[in-house]
Amino acid sequence: MSGTQGVAEGITHPPIDDLLAKTDSKYSLVIYAAKRARQINAYYSQLGEGLLEYVGPLVETHVQEKPLSIAMREIEAGLLTAEQVDPSELTPADVRPGTPATSVAVEAIEDTDLDADTEQE
Repeated sequence: MSGTQGVAEGITHPPIDDLLAKTDSKYSLVIYAAKRARQINAYYSQLGEGLLEYVGPLVETHVQEKPLSIAMREIEAGLLTAEQVDPSELTPADVRPGTPATSVAVEAIEDTDLDADTEQE
């Protein structure tokens, strides 16, 4: 069979071993890349509406490249950092309204505040 075949990118590039070196575990890598891919997807969705709430891709993208592939290339290039956040340290100002995780975090903050008020009395 002769001819040229495109080399599949995405999950094979960047290599998974390089990505795992940048995170604590394969599970944190999955969450890290998925969250960034959702941000990239939301960025493209908001472009037509004129809203710029999210940051666009930080690497050069190709036509029809999937957000997850873009996110993994950003992680491999060291353009993103991931930090562990303790929900008890969040304040309502740190949390963006309207997201399911935000609702849980706000409830946790409110519960923590109520517990603190009860202990002071």
